[in-house]
Amino acid sequence: MKFAEKLRAKNENPIGAAPVTIAFLGDSVTQGCFELYKKGESGFETEFRVDDGYHTKLRSLFEKCYPAAPINMIHAGISGDNARSGLARIERDVIAYKPDLTVVSFGLNDSCQGLESLDVYRDSLREILKKLKDSGSEVIFMTQNLPADKVSFEVCDEFQKMYAGMVTHFDDFLLYMEAARQVCAELDVPVCDCTKKWLKLKESGVDFVRLLSNRINHPTEEWHWMFAVSLFEMIMDL
Repeated sequence: MKFAEKLRAKNENPIGAAPVTIAFLGDSVTQGCFELYKKGESGFETEFRVDDGYHTKLRSLFEKCYPAAPINMIHAGISGDNARSGLARIERDVIAYKPDLTVVSFGLNDSCQGLESLDVYRDSLREILKKLKDSGSEVIFMTQNLPADKVSFEVCDEFQKMYAGMVTHFDDFLLYMEAARQVCAELDVPVCDCTKKWLKLKESGVDFVRLLSNRINHPTEEWHWMFAVSLFEMIMDL
């Protein structure tokens, strides 16, 4: 990808080469949300650890390879967000900064709206990718981690169990990810397919729900490395 070429140029000529910028547009996983705690009688508070997110890990991998090439990072992940909302804010939150590369990742929240909203997701994602490409940014769509397919025994609070009810949309989530792959094929956008990797873990007998920090939909800090390394390998063509 051109992004890798720009990193090399910046590393070899820090003063003469242009700045390098990467943007991340997505939901709570992109924002860096982890554990979920009860707050009051009917609310939750999420633990935010941006430094443990895949975007920060990816930047650290690049910095180790190209130590003389500082990387600007646009962090546009918002907890609870979906593709439709991401489209509404893309100009302000991403395109205005003219990123060289943008990683887009939506679907977990979208799929909770059921299959009746699949077309909205598909159309919104298509417009997001088009706008980014038209702006001159390279684009990668990254499919997401699996949401829980059962309510974990560790989810004990009754109100939290209601939130964990999103497990009923597990099959819908898989269809949303397939729709995203189809849109990306239509627009010639590369896909970093982490969903397939999570599915392989599941098929191999791994209790993948244990890899979710909130046992619902946020991967643990360790499993953010999967996203980071997968993106690194794609960008570097390894």
